[in-house]
Amino acid sequence: MAAGLSRWWMNMVERVANGRQRAALAEGLQGPSLRGKVMIVVLTTTTLALLLSAAALLFYEVRAYKHSRQADLQTQADIVAQATAAALSFKDARAASENLHMLRLRPQITAAAVYLAKGELFASYVRPPQSVNDIPLEAREAGFIVSGDKLELFHPIRQNEEVLGMLYLRTDNDLAGRLGDYLIILLAVMAASTAAAALLTARLQRAVTEPILQVAQVARNVMLQRDFSLRAPRTTSDEVGQLVDAFNDMLTEVGARTRALEESNHHLSVEMAERRKAEEALRTAARKKDEFLATLAHELRNPLAPISNAAEILRRSGDKDAALRQRALDIMGRQLRQMVRLIDDLLDVSRITTGKLLLRRERVDLLGILRDAVETVTPMMESRHHQLEQSLPRHPVHVEADPTRLAQVFANLLNNAAKYAPEGGLIRMAVRVGPDEVTVSVQDNGIGIPSEMQNAVFDMFVQVDQSLDRGRAGLGVGLTLAKQLTSLHGGRIAVHSDGQHGSEFCVTLPLSREITVPDVRRPQAGEALAEQASDASGLHILLADDNMDFVTSLAQILGGLGHRTRVVHDGQQALHAARQEAPDVMILDIGMPGLNGHEVAQALRQDPRTQHTLLVAITGWNQDSDRERSRACGIAHHLTKPVDVAQLLDILAHAPRHATPQNTR
Repeated sequence: MAAGLSRWWMNMVERVANGRQRAALAEGLQGPSLRGKVMIVVLTTTTLALLLSAAALLFYEVRAYKHSRQADLQTQADIVAQATAAALSFKDARAASENLHMLRLRPQITAAAVYLAKGELFASYVRPPQSVNDIPLEAREAGFIVSGDKLELFHPIRQNEEVLGMLYLRTDNDLAGRLGDYLIILLAVMAASTAAAALLTARLQRAVTEPILQVAQVARNVMLQRDFSLRAPRTTSDEVGQLVDAFNDMLTEVGARTRALEESNHHLSVEMAERRKAEEALRTAARKKDEFLATLAHELRNPLAPISNAAEILRRSGDKDAALRQRALDIMGRQLRQMVRLIDDLLDVSRITTGKLLLRRERVDLLGILRDAVETVTPMMESRHHQLEQSLPRHPVHVEADPTRLAQVFANLLNNAAKYAPEGGLIRMAVRVGPDEVTVSVQDNGIGIPSEMQNAVFDMFVQVDQSLDRGRAGLGVGLTLAKQLTSLHGGRIAVHSDGQHGSEFCVTLPLSREITVPDVRRPQAGEALAEQASDASGLHILLADDNMDFVTSLAQILGGLGHRTRVVHDGQQALHAARQEAPDVMILDIGMPGLNGHEVAQALRQDPRTQHTLLVAITGWNQDSDRERSRACGIAHHLTKPVDVAQLLDILAHAPRHATPQNTR
């Protein structure tokens, strides 16, 4: 645009100069005189100035053209390299060729190619009448190559700092033709200017020369300063004055168009930056999703494999080897608890993220919570022969907390230390009590955490060890859950590590200021189970679930404890069986075919024969909204699969019994 306006201005100057030249020739010049000498001086000076200006303009144009062509080719290479990285990563030659063929929209690109990391040609594109044979067969060193009238670029293709290959672009380098055009224009301008100077100097030397010099000065200032607000002063009302007006009008138009172009370029740059950020965010999200799914599949297969082996042992052992059967059952129990822990961690993180996790806070002794957490992680520490050193105060340390959730925080930290400590490693847990806060530190002598990862370890699915042999790395949600639960308790968590020799996690919580209330002793698990087994016997229990293996196995457990059980597999059968003989307890699934568990519960509560039956839901739906809906339908207890048998027996121990069976057939 600027070049076109410049040519228009030069043409206008040339027309004015030609008119003055014809007038001067009509008058004629007679012999050398003072005017002639002055004219010679003026013409010589003008010619020299024009030559210097032309040389400077040509030099500037050569540099600007070279830089603009290289910058344009480099920008195009960046865009094509980003678009081709995925195809090159997956060795998809077709996708790479399609990306290269998009260059047909850029006529100045005459050839392009993609090379593998080792330099072999992977995909190519040429614009007719170019030939594929002109494309180099192997990649060269990255950079620009000027070959005659061609400009070539070898640009590395990177993804996550990894060089996947090389991109080759070639464009026309029509510098000679462009310089030829400029030389013609400059020669024409110089000739016209010289003639005009001669004529005008002969007739109106001062009146004409000074305005033109002012215009030239303004033009130079505009070119150097890029300030289009500059204007040439008008001193005459003749053609020179019109030329000044036209020049000033041109500066106004060029300035307006330049500002519009700069604003457009700015908006385009902002849009491209936002698009690059969005693309990077999408790529990051996709990468994290893939990593999480792969990790989840790995962690779920780990417990499934020993469960499968234990099931095969039970199938083959029969009743001959009771010890072998017990070991198989122990394996299945441990691995099942591991799967439940993984799923519970994911559900807890989801509840916290959506704001659906509610804490049941009470005044508790922090030392008791720490003992529960240690008891949870002890089997893993013993299996890896870890040594646990504890530095705990002798007096109780009371905090306002949800005991279960806070124990989950310290169990996750101890479990994390046990994972990354070496075989037979040392784990230290210490409690430091301050005036208003208490700090619990968990330290290990494991692999440590690099400094660049210490802020990221609390993010979802982030793991320090990304190797395939990481073994017990888990899903990468334990520390995220620990941080979020600590924050819900009004505390904070921090990590310290030199990156090589272990790490230390510190949890700081506010102290409780209330008066200590003695804790009531709770029965041990074995005592509770024995009491439940003896107190909850002889019940008529109806079980409804479409998972036949689950409901059959649960019926066998309850039948072995002396209960009378009946099993059905859908909602219609459950409702019919309950109306035939009202059970003492009905255990039902929520997601059953025919009628779901909520619909069955509503129907039973409206029937006088079953309105006093104890309804217990055992389901995989475990959101707070699911529990609220169960309570609204008359379901007294909402348990989550896999069910804790001890918890179920405790419920059955307090179940009401019908005086006589009701038979309505």
